[in-house]
Amino acid sequence: MLFKGVVLVASVMVLGACGGGEKAPETQAPEAAAAPAAATTASTGAAMPITGKTIEVKMIGDAKGYRFEPANVTAKVGDGIKFIMELGGPHNVAFDVAMVPADAKAQLDANFGTDRMGELSSGLKMNPGESFTLSLGGVVAGKYEFNCTPHLAMNMKGTLTVTP
Repeated sequence: MLFKGVVLVASVMVLGACGGGEKAPETQAPEAAAAPAAATTASTGAAMPITGKTIEVKMIGDAKGYRFEPANVTAKVGDGIKFIMELGGPHNVAFDVAMVPADAKAQLDANFGTDRMGELSSGLKMNPGESFTLSLGGVVAGKYEFNCTPHLAMNMKGTLTVTP
């Protein structure tokens, strides 16, 4: 019984010490909510439009495996790549942040627009026919490796070669 009394007193003291903290969540919550938006804005520029052709790439998972068709894509700066979920989702399109050159990262990331799961990563496409179109407007010419995050372990990868 004495033990329960000590626990009760200790609990009241802890709660009492925290009692004045009601204002802290009000002041911290808006800052915490604003932090991700500020980080996103700081890391990206403005999205550039598609000014050339749009190339379609299917995202497939079936008895033959998980893959992009075609897996190797060559496009020009200003073209667009439309990734279409066909089978075996969910699928997305992601570029390895560590492998994209610094001079290309901000523009490529900005061109993901609002359909994003994270930096250089599109949102998941769950149903057949859903798609994500990536503009290559303003993207530095070069070779970019991409993958499907949920199926990376199953080797669902591709290469995008951007030419001037």
